[in-house]
Amino acid sequence: MASRPRYTLCYVFLTVTEDEIMDSELLQDVFTDETEWVSHSPLQTEPCLPSTPTLESPDDLLQKRTVVLKGVLISEEIYLTELETLLMPMKALKAAAGTSQPLLSTEQVQTVFYQIPELRDLHKDFYTSLRAKLQPDEMMDPGSQQGLETEETPVMQLCHREHHLCVGDLFHKFVNQLGVYRGFIDNYENAVYIVQKCMQSDQRFRTLAESMMSSKGSDNVKTKYTFEALLYKPLDRVMKTTLVLHDLCKHTPPNHPDSSTLQEALRLSSSFLSGVNERSQCKRSVKLSRGERRQLMRDGFIVDVYENGHNLRHLFLYTDMLLCARLTSAGRQAQYRFCWYLPLVGLKLHWAAEHLPSPEYQVKISKTRAKMYQLKQALQQHTKGGKVSVSRAIDRLRRKLEECEIWLLTNTPSFTLDLHSTSGKSHTIRLFSLNDLIEWKEAIEKQSGNCIETVPPDLLSVTSSCIKLRMTQQPPLNRVQSNESSHMCGSLYVMVQSACGLQNPSSAYVCVEVDGFEFYDRRKQTCLSAFCVAPQWDEELVFQVDGARKLLLVFVSQYENDTQDEIVGRAVLNLDTDNMLKKWKKVSCSLGQVDVTLSIKYMPHPLDPPSTAPLVQEPVFCVPIGQVAMQESVLVPHIVRSCVEEIERRGLSEEGIYRISGASTEIQALKHAFNTNYREAVSKLRSVDVNAVSGTLKLYFRELPLPLIPSERFKELADALDIADPYLRADSMLTLLQALPDVNRNTLLFLLHHLRRVAERKEENKMSLSNLATVFGPSLLRPLVARVDISQEVEVQVQVIFLYLQCQNLPEALLTKHLDIDDLET
Repeated sequence: MASRPRYTLCYVFLTVTEDEIMDSELLQDVFTDETEWVSHSPLQTEPCLPSTPTLESPDDLLQKRTVVLKGVLISEEIYLTELETLLMPMKALKAAAGTSQPLLSTEQVQTVFYQIPELRDLHKDFYTSLRAKLQPDEMMDPGSQQGLETEETPVMQLCHREHHLCVGDLFHKFVNQLGVYRGFIDNYENAVYIVQKCMQSDQRFRTLAESMMSSKGSDNVKTKYTFEALLYKPLDRVMKTTLVLHDLCKHTPPNHPDSSTLQEALRLSSSFLSGVNERSQCKRSVKLSRGERRQLMRDGFIVDVYENGHNLRHLFLYTDMLLCARLTSAGRQAQYRFCWYLPLVGLKLHWAAEHLPSPEYQVKISKTRAKMYQLKQALQQHTKGGKVSVSRAIDRLRRKLEECEIWLLTNTPSFTLDLHSTSGKSHTIRLFSLNDLIEWKEAIEKQSGNCIETVPPDLLSVTSSCIKLRMTQQPPLNRVQSNESSHMCGSLYVMVQSACGLQNPSSAYVCVEVDGFEFYDRRKQTCLSAFCVAPQWDEELVFQVDGARKLLLVFVSQYENDTQDEIVGRAVLNLDTDNMLKKWKKVSCSLGQVDVTLSIKYMPHPLDPPSTAPLVQEPVFCVPIGQVAMQESVLVPHIVRSCVEEIERRGLSEEGIYRISGASTEIQALKHAFNTNYREAVSKLRSVDVNAVSGTLKLYFRELPLPLIPSERFKELADALDIADPYLRADSMLTLLQALPDVNRNTLLFLLHHLRRVAERKEENKMSLSNLATVFGPSLLRPLVARVDISQEVEVQVQVIFLYLQCQNLPEALLTKHLDIDDLET
């Protein structure tokens, strides 16, 4: 069925099982959505129990009763449209049965449409009567409404009308005629068998059965159905009657005239439903196409993200659909409540990394991590004591620790997976790690590729069976083990060096995750590599770990003109403390088609409590380049590498690159992004004009508080320019370059090699070495004291850069510090 906002209440009726009928909270789910797992306060440590319902006033009950009745009216209208669509071909099929080439025989037509006209008539009478009760103004002659106005306020008029609105007799009459459904239910399997058999043997019938169109509804939209799906509608509808009556009874005040009549209707409906369940199990064993049965393929906890918030939920992947449910407790018995479902046929997936939350929310996350750290320390102290008298204290600490973990799982930004159905419905889920994202994505794509369209699922039965079928009992929580000597506790250093094996050029990065307690950040990634087939990073990632056992590596590529990053491959490494204890362990990992080289080192030490201050990225503009490089643990700052790589990806043929200035607004936006959120900055680089990228790089060097080539070297470099012998001059210039601080020297070399690659395309971009030296010289080199003759100063700045660009034996730049060879073990 096509997605329509007015269907919301119809879905609510599918959220309980028959055993839940006497204590359902259906209408509360319409107005509020609370999670029973954990409170919304990150600092609350007491067990989080469902809140006790408050007593409602009669007026509130009557208003909610009206909401239920209007939902019934809407769903009846939809159901009647579906029955009319199902009956539409009946007359033509009967007529064709007497011809030489019938689609169905007369007996088959009678079997397929058995009792359906009677069901249509029953619900049409009920709908007409209920509509007249709920919308009397539309049914009255306009002139008869005169004289009905009173001096009551609108609220008083509404409450007065609701109190005198009686529908119990309609429902009582309707329930007494439910026996019509008994014949349909007994005949259902025979009807489905005929439809499936004729679809396989007759192309004409298959075309009819796969594309039955409804008439235009009130929203002027036609809906496409299959024959099997429409045959299933009455079977699904009859199960809802008892649930609707229960909600009406719940929200009807005891002194209302309808109260006793609705209670009797509920009793009759429940009795009919019990009889149906005892006589027939066909509804619970509906076969999918090709004789298959619905099976659970995977399940696990996720975070359901919606417009106004997010909640912890349980996701179930079946052979033909995804079902999201909420775990609740009725007494001591756990059960699931339906949230939403999506068919797998035609399901589209799109994943993304979430942005950092607001500083205020980061404070909540930091405080919760600090709370977890304190609870774990207290728990370890109690556990070491081993006294029976402290067992209650241990249990209480474990509960509080689990509550904090669940809150972090639910609220910490991670990776999202957008699910888009062909019907127009969409849902977004958040996975707890990149590994979870990949596994769910692969499982859904594999199953949807093998799936064909089936009848709509019996959501009532499927949801109620989840409690028995589930394979995952709890969210992925860590546990304090009695023997933690084999677990890592300290600093884990991961040096991601290079990769090979890419078939096509791309920009790539490696995402690294560790497991263990989430006191500290467990996920980091390298910067984006240059656009090539053999990316190189030489980037060190440092993790504070507690209880880590495994390391996850994911290789992600960004191809030209692709908006979606592609996950190329992943690998999981078991962390062996003996092999990497205080020494580098070189490892080569196969991540799909790509081989990644990295080195790992583990340094054990007691961990400091996590900081409660929000994680704020340090700015990079107007900051000494050595300080920026130290913060990033590199020799060439990320901003320089990112801008250079983006220019080489799409700007080498741009005429006037580095000479033509980009838009000031774009340059300032990039500057702000690099100062506050590096990931956002890299994303912006790909979308702005390439001249804005080159302008940002020039602005970075121009705003350095100390020039890239220290001012103390200005006079020495000027003197070297005066050396007549070109070989001695070049040797002197290189000696002065090698004497620069490590970060300054390698950043300058990295930039010089890039500018030479730009000049190689001078026929296209019109930027020679001389032009590039003129652009960059004044930004990279400045004297201690400005000279009176500015032209002479500029000449030295330009000539120094020009001579370096002309050097034949210019050394290569190091992006990060080399590992100590004596400390490296292969």
